[in-house]
Formats: sequence, C-alpha cells, structure tokens
Amino acid sequence: MTTSSSTSNPSLVPLLRSNSSSTLGSPSSQTSISDDSSNMRLRRKTRALRAIAFIVSIVAALGAGSITVFSLYGHLFQSRLHYTQFQINGIASAMSISMYIPVPVIGYLCDRVGPSPLSFLSAVLLGGGYAMAAGMYHKGQAEASDGVRGFKSTFAPMVCAFVVIGVGTSAMYLSAITTCAKNFGKSKYRGLMMVAPIASFGLSGMILSQIGSRILYETQPDGGRGDVNVFHFFLFLCILLAALGLIGTFTLRIVDEKDLIDGAVEELERSGLLEGSEVFRRRADQNYGAIDSNVEEAGLIDPPRDDDDDDDNDRLKKTWLLNAETRRFLSDHTMWWFCVGFWLIIGPGEAFINNLGTVIGTLYSPTMKSNETSAATHVSIMATVSTVARLLAASLSDLLSPSPHSPHVQIGFPSSLPELRQKLSVSRIALFIAAGIILSIGTLVLASGVVQEHAERFWIVSGAIGAGYGAVFSLTPIIVTMIWGVENFGTNFGIIALTPALGSTMWGLVYSAVYQAGARDSPPVVGGDDDDVFCFGKQCYSSTFWAMTVCVWVGTAMVLWAWKGRDGWSRRGIVI
Repeated sequence: MTTSSSTSNPSLVPLLRSNSSSTLGSPSSQTSISDDSSNMRLRRKTRALRAIAFIVSIVAALGAGSITVFSLYGHLFQSRLHYTQFQINGIASAMSISMYIPVPVIGYLCDRVGPSPLSFLSAVLLGGGYAMAAGMYHKGQAEASDGVRGFKSTFAPMVCAFVVIGVGTSAMYLSAITTCAKNFGKSKYRGLMMVAPIASFGLSGMILSQIGSRILYETQPDGGRGDVNVFHFFLFLCILLAALGLIGTFTLRIVDEKDLIDGAVEELERSGLLEGSEVFRRRADQNYGAIDSNVEEAGLIDPPRDDDDDDDNDRLKKTWLLNAETRRFLSDHTMWWFCVGFWLIIGPGEAFINNLGTVIGTLYSPTMKSNETSAATHVSIMATVSTVARLLAASLSDLLSPSPHSPHVQIGFPSSLPELRQKLSVSRIALFIAAGIILSIGTLVLASGVVQEHAERFWIVSGAIGAGYGAVFSLTPIIVTMIWGVENFGTNFGIIALTPALGSTMWGLVYSAVYQAGARDSPPVVGGDDDDVFCFGKQCYSSTFWAMTVCVWVGTAMVLWAWKGRDGWSRRGIVI
C-alpha cells in the first residue's frame, strides 16, 4: 500500500530521483563541467590580457621613439637660438646619457615591481619634459629676435628638459619591451614578439618626422612649407606621450609571472646553482612538516595565514632568484666582451643619428646651396630601413637560429655533445656581426667623401647605418634573453644598455671638435651672425667617420671572441 501510494504520487518521484542522482553522479559531472568552463574563461582572460599588453607596448614604444627625431630640429637650435655645435651636442649627449644611465635601475624596478608603475613615471616625465622644452624654445626665440643671445638664459633649462625626456623615454621603452619579453618567453616566435616594440621604437622616427615636417611646420613668406615648428611639435609630444604613459599604467602587466619564476627556480635547482638557499630550506621545511591534504582541504588550516605564507614565500623566491641571476650575469666574462663590443658598434650609430642634420649641412658651401635632400627625408629613411632591419633580424633569428628548450638562463652542455644542436642553422651572433659590418659600410662611405656635393648619394649612408643600427639593437635583447633568460631581463639588458650613452657622448664630442676645427677653414656665411659657427666641406666630418669605421670593426671582433674565443659561448655549449 505504501509503495503504491508512493509511486503513484507524482510529486514524490522526481524528488527522490533527484536526490539519488545528485548523490551518485551529478556532483562530479557538474564539478567537471564547471572546472572546464572556469579554465576556459581563465585561458581566454589570459590571452586577452597578453594581447592588450602587447598592443599597448607597441603603441607606447612608437611614442617613446620621439627621442630619435632630435636631428629634425637640432639644427634649428643653431640657426634660431644661436647655440654652438658644442652646445647642441651637449643637449644631445645629456639626453642620451639620461636615457641610458638610469636603465639598470629602471630595469631592476621593472623586474621587481612590474612595468605599470614605470609607465606612470614615463607619463609624468615625458609630459613635463616636452612642456619645459617648448617653453624654453619659445623664450629663446624671443630673446634671439631681440638681439639677446638666447643660450645664456635658455641653454641650461633646455639641457634639464632633455635630461627629463631621456629618463622618461627609458622608462616607457623598457616597460614595453620587458612586458613582451616576459609574456612571450615561451612562444616559438618570442624573438619577433619581443622585437615588435623595438621595431615600433625605430618606426617612430619616420612617423613623427613626417608629422613634424608635413603637419606641424612653419609657413614661409611665400606660403610654402618651411622647417618644423619646434614649439608646436614639443607641445604635441607632451600631450601624446603623457596620454600613452597613463594608458600603459593600467594595461602593461606580466601575465602568469609566478609560473615563470617557479620554472626558473626548478631549472636552477636541478643544476645545483641554488642549493642551500633560504628559499629551498623553507620549502623543504614546509614539505617535511606538511599537513595531510585531506585536512587541508577540510579547511582546518587558517586561510589568511596560509595565503600570507604563500605570498611571503613567492616574494622571497622571486627576490632570491633575481639576485642569483644578476650575480651570475655579472660574473660571466663573456657578458663583458659582448657589452664592450656592443658599445663600440652602437656608439657611432647613435652619434650619427644625433648629428645627421648638421652632417647634411656640410655637404654644400653657402654659394652652392642645394635643396636635393633634407634632414627630415633621411630621418625617415633611417627609421624605415631600421624598422625593416629589426623585424628581418628578429624573423631570421626565430626561423634560422637554434633556440634553447626553455626561456630560462642557460647552463650550457659539454662541447662533446654537438648533436643536440640544430644541424642547419645560422647563429644569432653571425647575424649580429653581419649587422655591424653593414653599419660600418655607411660610415666608410661617408668618411671617403663620395657624398660631398652629391647629396643624392646620402641615402647610401643613412640606409646602411640605419639597417646596421636597427639590426644590432634588435638582436642584442634577443641574445640577452636566449643566454641569460627572461626573468631578470630588465636588469640584464639595462646593464648592457648603459654603453650606448658612453659611445654617443664620446663620438658626439669627437664630431663636435672636428666640426669646430673645420669651421675655421670654411667660408663665412653671407648675412650670418659673427657668433654663428657653420662648417662646410669634407674636413668637417671625414676623420671622425674614419675612426668610427675602425671602432665598429673592433667591436664586431670582440663579440666574435665572446662567441668563439676561450671559454666562449660556443665552447660552453650555449645555444645561440
């Protein structure tokens, strides 16, 4: 009777079946579906965060490259504000030094606190720096038109403005490339992904120079297009870069950084390099006294304390790893050969970029003034060729060069195991040396004097130097990540990136001295000020660029020694 009544009551049957099925099968299947759905959403979110950070990195680097168009308006400091060539190079050198000297500190901070705070710092510095430069330029023009030597009151503040711009550029640029280096460290095309913002930095010169010369230009009395309006150009950069820095503050981040650190720790632990560290003693103690997982799952451990311990352990692990990798990087003698070689190669390229406008001005005497070329044209040529070279070098690096099995620091293997290498490959060092030779071709052609009074040939110089410079700057961070890993990339690359400031300053001073000496043998400028110093002729630059050519050759030889020399990368089995 009871059974029949139970089964006949339709309201009871579904309830009983629901209870039964929920007890036997439904929770596990529902949990599995829920886990799959949660994992899928997490993967989508991760991909979206990486994509957003990548896009913002490229755009930020595009803006940060504003520093490369100095030659677009540098010569106007001479003609409008009556600065000497030494003073113009003083501004360029101060800008270059301030861009490169803080890089180790900025890289260190980027590795420890992430790229977002640095992006905010760049917004403040770049916005303020270009606003100050605009004000000083406007004041200098007013003083020069009144017959007052503008450099007496505006030169020092102008130097300060470009120092601030240099530091801001470094913060924006390094936050962009560090984001890409770490987010795509495990990608098959990690070289190309990391070089994308570097190429964008180079392309910036072409885009901004065209904006300056075709949109923000001065109107001549006859209505034609004149030089760039420096005051308006500086204000444009002030607004643009401040906005980009603020956007990067909220979007530049390292995705899954904990997994990256854990992988590096395990790799170095297997190699025995981190034995005895406090990190691993704590990990061992925790494992030895571990509470049964069932108890842990039952919630008997105080959650807040457990989370705090995990966070402390993660921070301790990250700090220990980064410090250990920094010590290993600095104690590697091949790094110093590579660092000095990079300095000798990149210095001439930096100095040429900063002085391109005045070099072009020496090609014709005042009586043979020619409009066959301009600084804006060759800034664009250099930027375009440099961008193509950066992308091409990175692509060849990914497609033709051997790659290590992980994105972490390489320990190497004995030279008796060559079969571990790819059989048909081109080393990244071979590509690097080829880029250095291409750069030296440009300095050699200029030193020879074949472009004197033939400005139509100057594209050979700007093209070769732009290609070599771009490829070297593209391959250098790739080589750093391949040999010494991505976890400490900001610090490692920052140390090497100190050297261009020294090279740019040294060669800038050499060029200025030769230029000033050559100016004494140049014809006077008709209608010019007695204090103006202009140089015309081969004697203004030839000896400087002969010396630059030899310098680049010495630099490539030093990088070759780091690769093939005694206890070099090749002998240690470093995959590069």
